[in-house]
Amino acid sequence: MKYKGRLITTLTGIAAAILIFSAFDATQTIKNDDGNTDQDYPQNYKIITPKVPQNLELFGEKVPIEDFDVFERMERELIVNTYWHSATIINLKRANRWFPVIEPILKKNGVPKDFKYLAMIESNLSNAISPAGAVGFWQFLKETGRKYGLEINDNIDERYHLEKATEAACQYLKNSYKEFGSWALAAASYNMGFDGVKNQLERQKTNNYYNLILNEETSRYMFRIVASREIHNNPESFGFDLKE
Repeated sequence: MKYKGRLITTLTGIAAAILIFSAFDATQTIKNDDGNTDQDYPQNYKIITPKVPQNLELFGEKVPIEDFDVFERMERELIVNTYWHSATIINLKRANRWFPVIEPILKKNGVPKDFKYLAMIESNLSNAISPAGAVGFWQFLKETGRKYGLEINDNIDERYHLEKATEAACQYLKNSYKEFGSWALAAASYNMGFDGVKNQLERQKTNNYYNLILNEETSRYMFRIVASREIHNNPESFGFDLKE
């Protein structure tokens, strides 16, 4: 009798498991456009490893993707930005609104158009305020903003004025490019400061951003810009299905 009771309990448990599995499986059944059904997740969602482009340039300068360290750093940012869905979708939407304002100013100043993605990674294309007190799309500190012609006082803060802040960012980047001879190093200086880049170049005896050992944020900086550009230019390739 004890054996029979255990058998009944076991069979009952198996039957319950089958019912639960069937119920779960049924939730995965969706109808296609033609009315047929198949077993799949909504929108045919898949977790994939984004493909790293084999020929990459940034600011018109070659990204040495054949270097395994550079390749891994690039792959990391493509993965992070592909699967950080909320921030990436918002950035893609905001780009349609704000890039048409930024692009003509970059062009007028002779600054490579890829720098619009620097604003994207700095502030998510918003008038953000950082814990350090950097403000606006281009994240200027007060001292740097004033140095590059922005009016900042108790009544006015032109760091919030996108056109004027973009002009100031162009002047900063052109000054850095004149000093370093590289747009990548100019961008790095935007993140860690002019003196910070200069000191590291002298200390590490190189003039190439991709050879430098830097703090994590600046080390990832260029790759975040490239990843943002690649996803923005080819959203479908990274699984983003956005409508107008």
